[in-house]
Amino acid sequence: MIAEDSPAEELAPIAKAVHDLLVLPVTMRSKQKRGVRVERGEVIDLAYTGPVLEQVLAENRVIRTVPHTGKYAHIPVVVAPIRNRTGDAVAAIGVVDVVGTVDLGALFADSPRVLEQIKAHPRYPLKRDEE
Repeated sequence: MIAEDSPAEELAPIAKAVHDLLVLPVTMRSKQKRGVRVERGEVIDLAYTGPVLEQVLAENRVIRTVPHTGKYAHIPVVVAPIRNRTGDAVAAIGVVDVVGTVDLGALFADSPRVLEQIKAHPRYPLKRDEE
């Protein structure tokens, strides 16, 4: 069980699992102790903290932002609290916000052309079991 005094060594397997699922940098810390940073499949820091992790612990809410300081300065991140049974934040976990790094305008600028290419494909429309 994650508690407000869980050390980085106890948080590392959880952060590593989230990293393995998302293939994104993951940070995690408990309320009372510094935590862990995982990148490129490896735990690279067992004494990590960051400004957004600390803010989430203080405010007990999900925060999507671009930090101005810290290891991930100028990179969009999303950090969420991990709460105990009474709803208090006991830890926080964060990832690089991939959606925040995508230029949606540029992505959808080519949308009509992409849709036409899909529709021109011989297997369009896909059968229900191929979706």
